[in-house]
Amino acid sequence: MVHKIFPQLTILLFVIFCLVPLACYCQLDNNDLQEEFYDKSCPMLYDIIEWYIDAASKNDSRMAASLLRLHFHDCFVNGCEASVLLDETEDFKGEKNSLGNHNSLRGFELIDAIKEEVESYCPSTVSCADILALAAREAVLQSGGPYYPVAVGRRDGLTASEEDANAHLPSFFEPLDDITAKFTVHGLDLKDMVVLSGAHTIGFAQCDKVKGRLFSFKDSGKPDPDIDSSLRSRLLRTCPDVETSDSNVVALDYKTTYAFDNAYYHNLINKAGLLQSDQALIGNPDTAKLVNDYSNDPGLYESEFAASMVKMGNIGVLTGEAGQIRKKCNLVNY
Repeated sequence: MVHKIFPQLTILLFVIFCLVPLACYCQLDNNDLQEEFYDKSCPMLYDIIEWYIDAASKNDSRMAASLLRLHFHDCFVNGCEASVLLDETEDFKGEKNSLGNHNSLRGFELIDAIKEEVESYCPSTVSCADILALAAREAVLQSGGPYYPVAVGRRDGLTASEEDANAHLPSFFEPLDDITAKFTVHGLDLKDMVVLSGAHTIGFAQCDKVKGRLFSFKDSGKPDPDIDSSLRSRLLRTCPDVETSDSNVVALDYKTTYAFDNAYYHNLINKAGLLQSDQALIGNPDTAKLVNDYSNDPGLYESEFAASMVKMGNIGVLTGEAGQIRKKCNLVNY
């Protein structure tokens, strides 16, 4: 049954199927993924994703950042195969309740809604992993960020692992070397780590991720010396030293909170990075050079962010007969 949200698409779908010639399938980095993978089988996919994300972002200004983070957290745990979307079952503990995801990862309902709409047009055709990858790109675009190609044809995984999520997701509190190692194990290099960290130009973090810098940094009894005093004063209004403020949220980039730009790197130079893991980038000569490069050249940052997102989106993908095309993103088909 066609959903009433897109009544006009029924006619358009007929026109596209009847009039559009066969697409030329151009190979990208991963030989099994192609930008044109759904051009014939689900031509309305991109319109549906764009519409839903636009509507959701107008209702919730944090949604774009949440979708980008959701894609990141999927790819870093056993590859970009939508395991992060799975609910826990008797057979496995899901990733939603891992240390890095519990009560902080958002956007599941939106991905489920997009999937339901896509299923009404193209049953058992588009994977949840592809929907998530395309939704992340659309979120970046709608926030003013760069376009980058997303080759599709991923299939969905059959299980999830809370243990793997705990092991592989970078933590805000880890040393820089440990965070870098969690990128390099996936074939991403130091530059990818710095440029993908720039996604923190949009979004929010909970106060419990910040308080360690505000009151007794590394049990010193004093604030982090690498936090700007005016930023600390601003944060104290939202994150006072009481437990009840732990779930309050503060902007990762207080200057241009909802705009995808290079202000994140300006903030680091001015000791105004919100998270300990972000500010640490300025303390290492190799990463500091990249921070300065991206701060001075927004075009360079956008082009390298686009390239790194393409690399990340190819981590551990399932193609061909591997995995499945889930009918619902939170459940494996049985």
